[in-house]
Amino acid sequence: MSSAAPTTHLWLREETKPMEHRAALSPEVCKKLLEHGGFEITVESCKERIFADSEYSEVGCKIVPGDSWRKAPADAIITGLKELPENDQTPLPHTHIMFAHCYKQQGGWKDVLSRFVEGKGLLYDLEFLQDDSGRRVAAFGFYAGFTGSAVGINAWCHQQLHGDERYPEIKPYPNEDVLIAETKEKLAKIGKMPRIMVMGALGRCGSGAVSYARKAGIPEANIVKWDMAETAKGGPFQEIMDVDIFVNCIYLSSKIPPFVTQEQIDADRQLSVIVDVSCDTTNPYNPIPIYSTNTTFDNALLDIGSSNPKPLQLCSIDHLPTMLPREASNQFALDLLPTLLQLPTRATAPVWTRAEKLFHEKVASMATTD
Repeated sequence: MSSAAPTTHLWLREETKPMEHRAALSPEVCKKLLEHGGFEITVESCKERIFADSEYSEVGCKIVPGDSWRKAPADAIITGLKELPENDQTPLPHTHIMFAHCYKQQGGWKDVLSRFVEGKGLLYDLEFLQDDSGRRVAAFGFYAGFTGSAVGINAWCHQQLHGDERYPEIKPYPNEDVLIAETKEKLAKIGKMPRIMVMGALGRCGSGAVSYARKAGIPEANIVKWDMAETAKGGPFQEIMDVDIFVNCIYLSSKIPPFVTQEQIDADRQLSVIVDVSCDTTNPYNPIPIYSTNTTFDNALLDIGSSNPKPLQLCSIDHLPTMLPREASNQFALDLLPTLLQLPTRATAPVWTRAEKLFHEKVASMATTD
């Protein structure tokens, strides 16, 4: 008599990053996984999450206290979005699915990977779950660009309406219609439209940024759309200085000349707002090397020093889609669902085998990288 196939146990951990309201698994996707069969889902209670605990329990998930994943069964796959809690160097014995931000030599990357090595755990980095063509199977890119564009336009409006008054704390919106209506109201008060440049306009992220500008009522002629063809000549680019708002949505994979330099922003310019959606803040190849710190929802804009008296403010929030947490989470989880359904056969499923191979390659590279 053959035994039943083993159950794949997903453990959705509590997010601890401040102001993070998204979830890697939505109740809708949990329901689909459980109905498919072969899955068990444990969900840590989380007050910040846009989905109530009851939404998960109603579809059959088990609810446990937050931050209890360390004591989860050894075969549980710990699933989350953002990095693990800071100031914790304990070994990681489990398999984790998350955005670890440690494969491009970001600040502290060796510390993160060393925890997996010491605990004999495994990392499946969400950023590097890719299909056969090399495209990410799931990404928040569209909503990152969409909300980044919103912050850029709203910040420009704030400069026009309130001068150097501090930009207010950004809180999550119940849906995109509320956010769009707010931007339209501000633009109507000003009576003129900004020019906005989207770098990486053909990608997921860039298309989201362009979409928001259009929905906010920015005329097509005022939306400057650049991608690889326009940047092929190499930066820095004076064209960025000639718009009001610059939204950077590129995917950085290798060293490129800077898009913007301190010399440029010290000279005459129209530019007054930069939104760095890509947020390669600690990447040595950051193409916007005029800042080195991330901003946050409660302090969204960084004042960039310049000998030009015209203000220049920069947003570098690295989890912008949490402004629209319900829509962004559900879309991401639905995109991820076909790949999650392959977890029971992850030893042979190409998306998962590639991700595991990449993890081991990155671990090996620690020995040869300063």
